[in-house]
Amino acid sequence: MLAPIVVSDTVSIPEGALEVTAVRASGPGGQNVNKVASKVELRVHVAKIRGLPADAHARLVALAGARLDASGVLRVTSEKTRDRIRNLEDACEKVRELVARALVRPKPRRATKPTRGSVERRLQAKRVNAENKRARRETD
Repeated sequence: MLAPIVVSDTVSIPEGALEVTAVRASGPGGQNVNKVASKVELRVHVAKIRGLPADAHARLVALAGARLDASGVLRVTSEKTRDRIRNLEDACEKVRELVARALVRPKPRRATKPTRGSVERRLQAKRVNAENKRARRETD
């Protein structure tokens, strides 16, 4: 029923790591909303994702936030459409995008020195500000 989610050449989420349940969607939909379970809840066991490096796993945990429970299961829902199959595709796409974002290594920060001109401008602005405050003071 559910195909594995391929994130990249090396990273994929196997069928065994995925669980799908359909529940009744909220919101508008007329009488249909009360009788059709079109909202999809996709659960992904993060530990079972194949090829996910340790640093990417840590980023995925951080990106998932409240969608990740204590047992390491990522919960993604979709109720975008009134069709269960399209909602399942949307939920799978959300998971794929989240894992793909976790695979991107953040650019390392490098400490830089301020330029001489910026230091001089900052000090000049401080002198002007101090002079303005000095001029506002009451003199005896």
